[in-house]
Formats: sequence, structure tokens, C-alpha cells
Amino acid sequence: MSEWPILSLVTFLPLVGAALILFINDDGDIARRNIRTVALLVTGFTFVVSLGIWIGFDPANPGFQFVEKTDWLGGGISYHMGVDGISMLFVILTTFLMPLCILASWEAVDKRVKEYMIAFLVLETLMIGVFCALDIVLFYVFFEGGLIPMFIIIGVWGGKRRVYASFKFFLYTLLGSVLMLLAIMAMYWEAGTTSIPELLAHDFPASMQTWLWLAFFASFAVKMPMWPVHTWLPDAHVEAPTAGSVILAGILLKLGGYGFIRFSLPMFPLASADLAPFVFALSVIAIVYTSLVALMQEDIKKLIAYSSVAHMGFVTMGIFAANQQGVEGAIFQMLSHGLVSGALFLCVGVVYDRMHTREIAAYGGLVNNMPKYAVALMVFTMANVGLPGTSGFIGEFLTLLGVFQVNTWVALFATLGVILSAAYALWLYRRVIFGGLEKESLKAMLDLSRREKAILYPLVILTIFYGVYPAPVFNVTGPAVQALVTDVAAKVEAGQSAELASR
Repeated sequence: MSEWPILSLVTFLPLVGAALILFINDDGDIARRNIRTVALLVTGFTFVVSLGIWIGFDPANPGFQFVEKTDWLGGGISYHMGVDGISMLFVILTTFLMPLCILASWEAVDKRVKEYMIAFLVLETLMIGVFCALDIVLFYVFFEGGLIPMFIIIGVWGGKRRVYASFKFFLYTLLGSVLMLLAIMAMYWEAGTTSIPELLAHDFPASMQTWLWLAFFASFAVKMPMWPVHTWLPDAHVEAPTAGSVILAGILLKLGGYGFIRFSLPMFPLASADLAPFVFALSVIAIVYTSLVALMQEDIKKLIAYSSVAHMGFVTMGIFAANQQGVEGAIFQMLSHGLVSGALFLCVGVVYDRMHTREIAAYGGLVNNMPKYAVALMVFTMANVGLPGTSGFIGEFLTLLGVFQVNTWVALFATLGVILSAAYALWLYRRVIFGGLEKESLKAMLDLSRREKAILYPLVILTIFYGVYPAPVFNVTGPAVQALVTDVAAKVEAGQSAELASR
């Protein structure tokens, strides 16, 4: 399997599906059903093929596997693909969520179905490419390319303020990425290569590391998003269609955290060590402030969006703790959040498709006529709170444990986020699910359909399974993270020794 270009196959299969859909006439209900079926089959097959990466992956090897390399643009810039224990599971997460998004859009999207499915398939290719790219220019192409289909998805199929939200999303993320492009050019001039493995081995001058770190931080902080550059996210979530919100929360937010782990921490270790207190401060503010803001929301989607910002605060905090527990906890938190936040937005889509409103006040007492929905939402709410026995607990606990070893006060203040998350999540659940079924408009609502069960039940199972038995994730990420933190610690120690010697 190592000689088979499985990464290219998984990356570009959705693009093949998009090309097939181009030739399907979208005039009529049967044609639109055929388009949806092709999109579902292609994304499902992509997921099945991607499982081959996990099956053939050697967890004991901390290096890059399934490597593919060929000349591309000249000047040393190549088409270079590969995955390690850090990136591999994000590929699986992406391919797993996409068929669920197609199913979630089956009835919700009935206009321009052809263009919608093409946009999602193109977006899948670009997201997978980000996690597989081993050339920094190729990474940048995939990273920035993902803006375009998501911009279109929000702007065309979004809500009333979709144009405002899509432009805000695009301009925020593009601005930060321009600085990253300048940093990539500077790295090429300094190291003479765009190969990520070679750049990881290159020792950038200490004076240069700070500026490079800040340039990359500008891009990844917006993508996460970190406070105070998070304001585009609630607008984008509220206006995006359900499947757009799932991908935005489940995958696109993870690109920033992945970038910190892949580039900022190992390539600029001295700057990462120096600026870690700055990241800790922003992370704690994000955790506490956006949790308080979430408590004040009247729109379900906006509440979940602000909770995502708070949970990403745990991720950035864990990454820059730069120890085994912190980084592994951050990766697990991102994977868990991809499942849980995606599931929460899917749950919002279930009731929105019936009532066409996301106002919390419009609901209440749904447990009386939607018990299956109430149970599924309860599992995801508990995972969002970080209840032991759910996947949400593992990541938060490990990141707090990792940060506690570095700075006790940061861990103490961050723990407030756990309390506040319980407050806003349980408050939302009580308002929507419990109480008497008094509103006439809610009495005719039916419980989960077969399609909705097919979407939500796998997420319920995975949320509980990885909360009880997280070993399959740690078996993959452990060796790669161990190699990363060991290398970073050695570089920081060497840099500090050199600074002392120069004095």
C-alpha cells in the first residue's frame, strides 16, 4: 500500500465526482436526486478509501508515511504529499463528515443543487490536501483555495445576511494569509527549499523566528479563530446552511490548530517559547469571555458558534504548552470538537428544517414528541460540556494537565471555561428540550426520520466510544507528538544555551 498513491486518490476523488456532476442535467426532481446520489456515493467511497490510510499506517513510525513526490513548479517546489500521526486522523475526520453533510443537505437544499454539490466536493479536495501537503507552497494553495467554495456556499445558500457574512469570512481569513505568504517567501530565501520535512530540520535564526512566527500566527489565529479576531465566525455560522456550519466547525477551524502544530511550534521553537505567555493570555480570554457571550445568545447557532471559540482556546493553550499531554490533548480536542460541534449543528438543522427558526424562545418541551432527538442532543451537549465518558472530556482534561505543568494560574483560570460551558449548554438544553409542550407550532413536529438517524447515530456512537476508549487515537498520535515535543525541547534548550554563551 505504501507504493500505491492513496493520498492523491483520496484527495482528488471528490474532484472527479464534481466533474461527473458537471455532466448531469439538473432540470427536474429526478435529475437533482441523481446529483445528490452521485455526491453521496463519491464522498462515501472517498471515506472507505481513506480508511486504507489508517489500516496501512504504522503507528510506531513518527515520520511521514505514504509519501508521494514529483516535480511541480520548478525551483525546488514539488508536488509532495504524506501523512504522519498528527495529520492522518484529520484526513479521516474530513472524509467521514462529508457524506453526513451531503445527507443533511438532501432535502434542505433544493435550489442550485448541482452547484451546491460541486462546491462541497471541491471543498473536500482542498481540505484533505491541506492535511496531506508536504510542500509549503502546495499547502498554501490548498489552504487558501478552501476559502473560495466556502465563500460561495455561505454567499449563495446562506441566510438573509449571507453576503455580509461571506465577505467578512473571506476578508478576515485572506488578510492574515497574505502575511503568511510573505513569511513563506522569506523561509524559501533563507532555507532554499519549500519541502516541509526539510524546513522542519532547518534552524532559522532566532531574530528571524519571531517575525515568521507572527506572520503565521496572523493566518492561523484568524482561522481558529482566536480572540479578538473571532468575530467573523458567529456571523458565518448563523448565515451558512447546516452542512456549511458542520464543515466550518468540524474541519475548517482545525486548519489553524493544525498549522500551529505543523509549522509554528517545530519550525519556530524559540519564538513559540518566548510568545507562549501571549498565546496563553489570549486563550484564557477566549475561554472565559466567549463563554459569557454564549450565555447571552438567543440564537441556537450563535450560541454553539461562541462555544466553538471557547473550545479552540483549550486547543491553542495545549499546543503551546509544548509537552506531551498538552499537544496530544489539543489534537484529541480538535478531533472530538469536529465530531461534537458538527453534530450540534446537525441537531440545529433538524429542528430548523421543521420550524425555520433558530430562536431559542421558539422551542420548548421537545422531549414530549421527539424523545430520540432529545437523547441524541443530550449526548452531544454532555460532550460539549466535557462530561467524563464522552470524547469532550479527554481533550480538555489533557490540555489542562499539560498547561498545569507549565503555568498553574493559566490552568486555573481556564478551568472556569468548563464551569461556564456547563452553564450555557445546560441552559440551552433545558430551554429547548424540557418543559411542557405548550406551543401549538411544536405539537406537530415528528421525531428523527431514517435519514436523520443515519446522520446522528454514528456520531452518538463515536462520541461515547472515544470518551470511554481513546486508545485508537493516542496509538496513532503518540509517537509523532513525542518526536515533536522532544525536538522542540532540544531546540529551545540549545537556543537558550547559545544565548547564554553569547553573553
